Amino acid sequence: MNEKGTISVHTENIFPIIKKFLYSDQEVFLRELVSNAVDATQKLKQLAAMGTYEGNIDQLRVRVSLDAQRKTITISDQGIGMTHDEIKKYINQIAFSGATEFLEQYKDQSQQQQLIGFFGLGFYAAFMVADKVDIITKSYQKGAEAIHWTCDGTTNFELTKTVKKEVGTDVVLHLAEDAQEFLQKERIQQLLDKYCKFLPVAIEFNGKVINNTEPIWTKAPSELHEEAYLAFYKELYPFAEDPLFWIHLNVDYPFNLTGILYFPKITNEVTQHQGKIQLYAKQVFITNEVKGVVPEFLMLLHGIIDSPDIPLNVSRSSLQADSNVKKINTHIAKKVADKLEELFKQDRKVYEEKWNSIALFVKYGMLTEDRFYEKAKDFTLLKNTTGQYFTLEEYKAQTRANQTDKNQNLVLLYATDPEKQDKYVQSCKKEGYDVLALDHPIDQHFVSFLEQKLEKVTLKGVDSDFIGHLIDKGELQESVLTVAEQEKLQELYAQAVSDKRITWAVATMPEDELPVIITIPEFLKRMHYMTGSREVNQASLPLHATINTNHPLALKLLRGEREEQQLKLARQAYSLALLAQDMLRGAVLTDFMQSSIDTLLTI
Repeated sequence: MNEKGTISVHTENIFPIIKKFLYSDQEVFLRELVSNAVDATQKLKQLAAMGTYEGNIDQLRVRVSLDAQRKTITISDQGIGMTHDEIKKYINQIAFSGATEFLEQYKDQSQQQQLIGFFGLGFYAAFMVADKVDIITKSYQKGAEAIHWTCDGTTNFELTKTVKKEVGTDVVLHLAEDAQEFLQKERIQQLLDKYCKFLPVAIEFNGKVINNTEPIWTKAPSELHEEAYLAFYKELYPFAEDPLFWIHLNVDYPFNLTGILYFPKITNEVTQHQGKIQLYAKQVFITNEVKGVVPEFLMLLHGIIDSPDIPLNVSRSSLQADSNVKKINTHIAKKVADKLEELFKQDRKVYEEKWNSIALFVKYGMLTEDRFYEKAKDFTLLKNTTGQYFTLEEYKAQTRANQTDKNQNLVLLYATDPEKQDKYVQSCKKEGYDVLALDHPIDQHFVSFLEQKLEKVTLKGVDSDFIGHLIDKGELQESVLTVAEQEKLQELYAQAVSDKRITWAVATMPEDELPVIITIPEFLKRMHYMTGSREVNQASLPLHATINTNHPLALKLLRGEREEQQLKLARQAYSLALLAQDMLRGAVLTDFMQSSIDTLLTI
């Protein structure tokens, strides 16, 4: 048997869903109702601009008031108001948006005001906190009668004539028992500060206007000076240091986007800077979660972005992905790249002074977005251990003559902790090599990235091999020891140091190098970093100890007559190697200290 029909949806079933589950957070009721009141006010201003309304619009505002005795919150506006028929149309018909119809009706007019409402569901957020709602309204239309609408949270309502002197609407919420917290002035002030701080119509609460109706992102950059940008930053983040610089977004095609993005001074505690970009839609606060809209590498920026073209879910509580979001994301990345390029070309010295704070953004951007890399490679700086800055091309030119190996690969040397690795850095400098300081956690990934991008370029940590092998130029240095002596020396060290992690080797090095060098091969360090560790845990890695056969201690050990003394000297030399790697710990450290004291007493 075939049967066709229509699915029946009953309002008595859907209404509880709308009023209880439409919004993810109960507190947004105030945002929605104040936004509706602002819309009504903006509509009246637009009608006045078109000559349709002749009343005074100079002091229009929205008022929020509490009555603890009656347990009510009232949101009052002096806006367009509603007639009997309009209440039935806009309030009794769920999801009929007055803002949408108004824009359609006056779409040919040139001076449209920004209207917030879209879905037509905002009013029903009132029932998240109220078990009864009254609307007292009077339309701007000549001869209009005031109307009183009341509803107890069911699908039943009552509509009667009433008396109201002024044009506009009062929405009175009779708070439910589980919403009494909203009768506290401090709580309402908190919500108004959060959601309504920059609405385009004055919002009055407790006798004071609480909002800035013309925030600087709504103005043209040509109208603003540095002081205005800094003052606005302090308004947003009162306890933060001044930002490094900022970008003013002002786009009206192919999408609408305004805002100010600030580059903060980044501390090592990166989490302190996250979640500081606020998303607005027509000056209404939506969320701090802007992932997708702002490129991931710029999520540490501060500031505000405002766009009516970013798609929101029906409750305006989260983003929905579409082509506009991707376009805005791309535009923001381009604007940041253009700004950084401008700063670099404008004043290289000032740019270098700011580089330590900028570097995290730039390197992360290069790692994650190829288009950003193509622009950023020209203003990315590398800093060496003496504090000098170079672009990628400048540094390649600076080091090519002395740091090219036998296979014509340019070898760039770097220290992850220049102070701890100072012995290795100094060894490189004796050979005329330059050393980069790549000491931020992101540099662990940046090293591999540069090798992929730069042709015939290799990067090596200064402690990844002994000096003769860091840059292999095919030049062999002769050892003063015979092969047999080298083998005996290696056996002596292996006997002196009982650590199964150690792989012993001998090599010819300059006399002024340490008698023993401990190195961590580059591939092992990179494998360790891939696990997400910020530092190499030496205890978990095998140790590569290389004995310097040309050091004077080598002959002293071989020619020693007392085995006990030989082993003690070998252990001392090994401890110095550990010390150079900041690996001297526990009993070995205690023995080294005692041995050093004994040496002092014999001098």
